[in-house]
Amino acid sequence: MLGLWIEPNEGAKLWLKVITELRNRCLADVFVICCDGLKSFPEAIEAVFPRTVVQTCIVHLIRSSTRFVAWVNRKALIRRPAPYAADTEEAALTALAEFDKRWLERYPMVAQAWRSNWERVRPFFAFGRDVRRIIYTTNAIESLNFTLRKVTKARGHFPSDEAALKLVYLGIRNMEKKKWTRQPKW
Repeated sequence: MLGLWIEPNEGAKLWLKVITELRNRCLADVFVICCDGLKSFPEAIEAVFPRTVVQTCIVHLIRSSTRFVAWVNRKALIRRPAPYAADTEEAALTALAEFDKRWLERYPMVAQAWRSNWERVRPFFAFGRDVRRIIYTTNAIESLNFTLRKVTKARGHFPSDEAALKLVYLGIRNMEKKKWTRQPKW
């Protein structure tokens, strides 16, 4: 957790402000960031940290692409050969081509979702399996957000931003005690 910001809405200006503030607080460099499709977030990262590898969350991409698919076909659709399970980018493109042969006529939006996000997917294949297991998803952040939504939703409205921040802080502190673990050998 690098910070908390309370803003009335989310957008390009907010993300640029957040990333710039992190840099100004001495975050010198970021190697890789996994994003879940927030508009303008990758561009803000690249503006402030131009050497950072920005990658799309594979789990979010799978979920968003399966929303175009009938429920009975979802399991068959995401089984191997799946692009995200490949060892190399070339093998992933081959898997995507095989997917096209089998499903394109029935579900053209799925392959289109992968192809339109490919520039943000391809950095994933530059890493080994151990690193991929850690960077393929934003689920750690999603888990934190879910916990914080539970804490804040029960309260409804807050008398001030400071009251909301205090409750969020306490939620994070309690979560640290229960949930967060370190990756082995890291």
